[in-house]
Amino acid sequence: MMALQGSEEIEEQLAEPEEVGDEDVSISPAEEITLTVGPGGEEDTDPLLLPWDRFSAWLHCICVVGFDLELGQAVEVIYPHHSKLSEKEKTSICYLSFPDSNSGCLGDTQFCFRFRQASGRKSSLGCFLDQFDRDAPVCLKVKRGHYYGYVYFRQVRDKSLKRGYFQKSLVLISKLPYVTFFHSLLKLVAPEYFEKQEPCLEAACNDIDRWPTPHPGKILVLPIMGTVMKVRIPTCYDKPGTSQLVQSTQVRMRITVADTVPSLPLCRCFHPVFFHIQMLWELVLLGEALVVMAPSPAESSDTVLALVSCISPLRYCSDFRPYFTIHDSEFKEYTTRTQAPPSVILGVTNPFFAKTLQHWPHIIRIGDMKQAGETVKQMKVKKLKNLKTLDSKPGVYSAYKPFLNKDEDIIKQLQKGVQQKRPSAAQNAILRRYFLELTQSFIIPLERYVASLMPLQKNISPWKSPPQLRPFLQEDFMKTLEKAGPQLTSPLKGDWMGLYRQFLRCPNFDGWFRNRRREMMKKLEALHLEAVCEEDLQVRVQQHTEVETVDLVLKLKDKLTQAEREQLPLRPGTLTKLQAHIDSVILSLPDDLQGILHKPSTP
Repeated sequence: MMALQGSEEIEEQLAEPEEVGDEDVSISPAEEITLTVGPGGEEDTDPLLLPWDRFSAWLHCICVVGFDLELGQAVEVIYPHHSKLSEKEKTSICYLSFPDSNSGCLGDTQFCFRFRQASGRKSSLGCFLDQFDRDAPVCLKVKRGHYYGYVYFRQVRDKSLKRGYFQKSLVLISKLPYVTFFHSLLKLVAPEYFEKQEPCLEAACNDIDRWPTPHPGKILVLPIMGTVMKVRIPTCYDKPGTSQLVQSTQVRMRITVADTVPSLPLCRCFHPVFFHIQMLWELVLLGEALVVMAPSPAESSDTVLALVSCISPLRYCSDFRPYFTIHDSEFKEYTTRTQAPPSVILGVTNPFFAKTLQHWPHIIRIGDMKQAGETVKQMKVKKLKNLKTLDSKPGVYSAYKPFLNKDEDIIKQLQKGVQQKRPSAAQNAILRRYFLELTQSFIIPLERYVASLMPLQKNISPWKSPPQLRPFLQEDFMKTLEKAGPQLTSPLKGDWMGLYRQFLRCPNFDGWFRNRRREMMKKLEALHLEAVCEEDLQVRVQQHTEVETVDLVLKLKDKLTQAEREQLPLRPGTLTKLQAHIDSVILSLPDDLQGILHKPSTP
């Protein structure tokens, strides 16, 4: 009853915000940019949703991982009980859910990991995930074949146990990359679980199975164990740099609003390598093999996720592991010396990796993370041969020579913020904006060139197949940079041409171009369909035989099905007009054919 009551109260707050007292509300800048959306707090009554479908839209399962003196780490409980995990997946979850023994994580620790989904098993809600993904921004799109694990690990002294410590992790397994949202959810659920055990998990799962599906752009009201979370998942249509997953939690009539994605503490994550942020941006952009060596899983996962997010709104298309262990099933694959390291970013804490990954080209050594308000000394990029152990000094170990000249302005701006004790949220916003503008300056010339590959609208004929996109020719693109390159939007000097040539050979370009090509093909299909709808089909029917007319009806029905399935970017009313055309053409045919082709649609 508490959850339902809280839900109603939140909806009232949404409908009448002026009635909320100022003293009870803390609002983030993200709340100010929330778009006008439909009533997200409404009950989701989709008849296609079966029991546990709503739960599965958010989570695959919840695991409890404990430590057994004889067996080591073991999955003790999986909720809901019908959830399926392969033995390989269970083993991965076991080892990734506990910090390495050298981390010394006493108390409560939160971090996340990422692992491969077992082959041959498809997600039961693939169609729903596709629907959510269409409107999600790049950084929040689901990547097939991988799960995220969100961990709440507790280690406390307990003399009644043989080892002298209580060690257990509560882990949320999900396809969704909503990192800080799930960490916030764990902060509500995990302490309750450690106090009340399994009945608490059952109650939490039942609450989650009443949640609306995670639809971008809607304000979602999510009751959980007597508390209500209000969330808005951003969309790809939001203004770049403002995409926030807005979350509010209501407890005892108090609302706190906090932006949660992207809300990684960038300045804190990059603090130990403060002077090399631009070089790190280049390494991530080019899909270089990177390893982050950190003292704890929390610092490891935060840093890897910060690196992946620094090229947003460009999608990082290679593999990344926020926390990686020697027990991982890909350990041999990623540490072999018989071939070049793969395009992947690994976060590690075990000292063994200092020796195992010595042959990797780029290593970031993170010490204990200081507060972003503390000063940091400038350090040169170190040679790889100087990295002998995980105890080596923090810094970047690489022989990489950046293509672009160093931007001293951003360093001075952030240093000034440290001296003036600027709030960390403001520092993070400055750094986030810097990365955003740098990536946009880089990607705009590519966007401009790719747009020129689109056929002219006058060349689209309703009675011919849509024309093909022109091919991407590297040298033609490079020629456009002289007059329409990044120098139009970025003050940075350097070898931009060399950076582009390297980028065009990396997985990030391949992923970006495949996505843009898919979008442009959809646009071509949409323009072709709109051209068909503008034609007088009755005139065409009179000029053709019955067989040709039936063939036309079947093709138009296929077009209608394709447009609905792929959600083509059509002008409003196009599908209605197409259906009307189909109906009118069918009516021009003899009765026997009408009975076969036409089922009158109810208005």
